[in-house]
Formats: sequence, C-alpha cells, structure tokens
Amino acid sequence: MFSVLSYGRLVARAVLGGLSQTDPRAGGGGGGDYGLVTAGCGFGKDFRKGLLKKGACYGDDACFVARHRSADVLGVADGVGGWRDYGVDPSQFSGTLMRTCERLVKEGRFVPSNPIGILTTSYCELLQNKVPLLGSSTACIVVLDRTSHRLHTANLGDSGFLVVRGGEVVHRSDEQQHYFNTPFQLSIAPPEAEGVVLSDSPDAADSTSFDVQLGDIILTATDGLFDNMPDYMILQELKKLKNPNYESIQQTARSIAEQAHELAYDPNYMSPFAQFACDNGLNVRACPSELNLTGRRGRWNLKPFIAATAMLGPEPKRPLSSAQSAWTFLTV
Repeated sequence: MFSVLSYGRLVARAVLGGLSQTDPRAGGGGGGDYGLVTAGCGFGKDFRKGLLKKGACYGDDACFVARHRSADVLGVADGVGGWRDYGVDPSQFSGTLMRTCERLVKEGRFVPSNPIGILTTSYCELLQNKVPLLGSSTACIVVLDRTSHRLHTANLGDSGFLVVRGGEVVHRSDEQQHYFNTPFQLSIAPPEAEGVVLSDSPDAADSTSFDVQLGDIILTATDGLFDNMPDYMILQELKKLKNPNYESIQQTARSIAEQAHELAYDPNYMSPFAQFACDNGLNVRACPSELNLTGRRGRWNLKPFIAATAMLGPEPKRPLSSAQSAWTFLTV
C-alpha cells in the first residue's frame, strides 16, 4: 500500500481502485491533524491485474484501511499457501483477520499507541469463532496517530512497511523468520494438529513508534514486493511521486506493482529472495517473490502480493469521489 501524509481536517483516502472521503462528522481533531492519502494495486495467483476478491483480498493476501477519530489504521496479511494442500483456502484466514481488525478500529476498540492490541484482540476473536476457521497468516498493522503525528506499528512475520522521506528510507519493519522461508505467523489448526502446526503469539510481533512528517511516504506490503524488489528499485519509483494527490499515488502504486510482477518472471534476474535462498544453500537463480519453494516445470509458483503506499501531504481542496474502503498504502 502506498500512503501520503496530508494535513487538514478532512482527509481523503484511496483504496483498491477508488477513494473514500473521510466524513467530518466522524471526529478527528482540529486543523493540526495529519492524515493519509492512499492508493492500491494488486495481483493474485492468477496474475490478473487488480483482481480483488471479496473483503479486500488479492489471492491469499488481504488488507484493510480504517479511520476512527484521531487515528488512521491500515494492515496487510499474507495467508500461508501451504494450507491449500489440505483443502483449506488460505485467503479465508488472512481475509477474516483483516476484516476483524478493521471492525475493531471502526468501533473504537483499540489504543493508537498499541497496534499489537488490535492484532491480539482480532486473533482471539478468530479463536473463539463459532464457525470453524483454519489457516495461518503473517500480519502488519500501522497506526497513524493524527494528533501526536506518530506512527505506531506491529509486524509479525515477513510482511512489512517502509517510511520514506526525502528519497531515503528513514524507518522500516524488521522481518521475523524462524528459519529460511518460514516467517512468524498466527495460526489456527484442527485439534489433532495443535502443537504441530507452527503458531506464534501476537505478542511476538515487532512493535515500533516513529515521528512522521508531512510528505512522508508509507509503503506497506506483503513479502511479494520485498522479495522481488530491493530498496533502491522501490525508491527509484517513489522519487517519481511529486504530488500528494490520489491520481499520482495510484500511478506510482501501479508502477511498483507492475515492475515487481515483471521481475518475478525474469529468468535472468537475481531477486532479493533468490539471493537469500542462495545464502541458505539453495541453488536458484530467479525466484519470483511471494513464492512457494515448490518448482513447477522449472518455474516458481508465484504467490499473490500486496504493496501499499501512503503519503503525508496537503488536504485535497475538493472532496474526492467515494469508492470502497480507504487505504494508506499501495497494494502490489
């Protein structure tokens, strides 16, 4: 996801393929508040551009953006594709997790400075769900406190975020891996598999707080982006973003998503994931990001991925047309 920080009473935020205008009646403080302008673009497993499943899902990945009073909140989650081998749709877990987080935010059941709390409460609700839900997912939650101008984050696994200022990465998430290609993850397993399926506590998420400034760019993504594009490539695209309006952010989001997609299929490209695999003793060359380590006819099985970009900037002079839910990132 791609978001730009904006300044003013009203903030328009963009989501997959559209925008939603913040309702001034929802509260949110005075004219000194910050807010996010966002856009998204994504690919699912079948690689059709912008294919959006119900509940803001791209393939096995899911995301949300929500606003409540003095905070904007966004999240991404990457469903673990291995569950498909057992007849379980990986997107069900990640999608339900993100929808639950979104609902909690809209209901005001969270503290802006404690994004781990959002993840913990959502996960507990999933565990207590009357309808059986199986699966696993990584998760990244980013909260912008518009009054204090601080960004509070929680990241579990290998999804993550970047904060870019003046063309440089000034803050980022730390990847959490048990071992190669095995990220930290939330899981719900059938009773007979409990204790066998890898499962981490939401409390294991890496948590940070960071002061943001107007014009900062916040990029949130699942590992499909970071596995395919190193920082310098991402920064090259972000430097092209000159205006904090939706159209410019959407164009940048699409450009990053398309470049990551193209690189994933370049047999001569040594991706960050491929380099990491080689460092761990695997003899590979081109490894599409967001991939499972099971080759098919010499090709890697590409997983869906989401990247989001948000930017802090001036409030739009005119309300933007409504669409779906709002985002502060770009989705790849």
